[in-house]
Amino acid sequence: MIGLRARWLKAVGVVVAAGIVIVAAGVAWRLLDRDPEVSAADVPSTPELVARGHYLTQAADCTACHTVPGGAPFTGGLAFKLPFGTIYSTNITADRDTGIGTWSDDDFVRALHEGVAKDGSHLYPAFPYTSYTALSRDDAVAIKAYLFSLPPTHAPARQNALSFPFNQRWGMAFWNLVFLDQHRFHAAPDMSAGENRGAYLATALGHCGECHTPRNLAFAMKESRQFAGTVVTGWRAYNITSDKTYGVGAWSDRQLADYLQTGHADGRGSAAGPMAEAVANSLQYLTPQDTAALVSYLRKVPPQTGEPGTDIAATTAGMTASTAWAPGPAKDPAKDSGGGSLGLHIFEGACASCHQWNGAGQQTPYASLAGDQTVNDPAGTNLVQVLLAGANLRAVHPTVFMPSFGKAYSDAELAAVSNYVLDHFGGKSGRVTAESVRQGREPQ
Repeated sequence: MIGLRARWLKAVGVVVAAGIVIVAAGVAWRLLDRDPEVSAADVPSTPELVARGHYLTQAADCTACHTVPGGAPFTGGLAFKLPFGTIYSTNITADRDTGIGTWSDDDFVRALHEGVAKDGSHLYPAFPYTSYTALSRDDAVAIKAYLFSLPPTHAPARQNALSFPFNQRWGMAFWNLVFLDQHRFHAAPDMSAGENRGAYLATALGHCGECHTPRNLAFAMKESRQFAGTVVTGWRAYNITSDKTYGVGAWSDRQLADYLQTGHADGRGSAAGPMAEAVANSLQYLTPQDTAALVSYLRKVPPQTGEPGTDIAATTAGMTASTAWAPGPAKDPAKDSGGGSLGLHIFEGACASCHQWNGAGQQTPYASLAGDQTVNDPAGTNLVQVLLAGANLRAVHPTVFMPSFGKAYSDAELAAVSNYVLDHFGGKSGRVTAESVRQGREPQ
């Protein structure tokens, strides 16, 4: 027994040692294989540089994280609720006391490329420097020039609420050694100029992967599952790979471009939640050329499969049997898994006048439910959030607004109507429960 145990301990020791060597080799490789930072004097601001920086700031959607609803632009304060605590975004106006008014170009570039602030403190990857590290210095400097052209606003940072050891910023230095790939974007020789531009927009400037890519236990993006989709702040960021069943591979170029520019694609549904904000704050301002480039790159993203049963139904028996103003024949309640009569009655009283029974939508195509990913996810993740929070794309189209029903109905009632919608418009057996609705009400 003693000999057996000794051999077992020796084997474990060999495995552990091998693991340490592999990790050490990986860290050493990241230290050696990185693009060097180039220091330079601050670039003089010009109207052209500021205008370019304005466009890049919109494309990077800086306002989404650095502006609270109703607050002054870029003054921070937005909460990021993470498994290990809450982080608040900071003031990035040119205020010298509470913002970045004393930062040089080198300071700003270092923050974007290395995740290190002017005072040497490490930033947390809720700030997407793991994507911004691929930005060119010229683009980073242009963004700074635009931010410095705006009126400085005094807005002290809110105190983060992180548990130990995550509140120790110095620990991020070790995280960066393992997970921060410090390389500027380099054009791929096997892609066209347009596809490379789209790759830069998606992976660096627009940092799409920060929401659409699953993360590992250390909160780093899983590179092997790029754009495969995941849940962020209670909303599902969908699979946007070229997979034709679970991603956007079956979408036409027009549908993809329309969705990016307007938040709606005929036969594919409408954006809500964080994606609607991305369209309103950022994507709608892309030039037609950049939108086309982004579409062309999404065509090149390797396909990733999704959860079986979440494939999209373009139409269902329920929609086909219904007219715009009347539902098809009622199901046998004993066999109904779609919310029963309660779900049907709630939809009839609160939803049908806008969405219509056949899913075509009235007054605006944004109300169409046919082919929408939201009504094809049996978990009803985004459907519950839309019912609780409503939807607002009036920044893109003045008539696109859905009110919140969170205060009008109980958890059980919202679960019932969710399952009815999933069954009627997606042909799915919904798994929404009163408990999952209650959890959806909790701040994310």
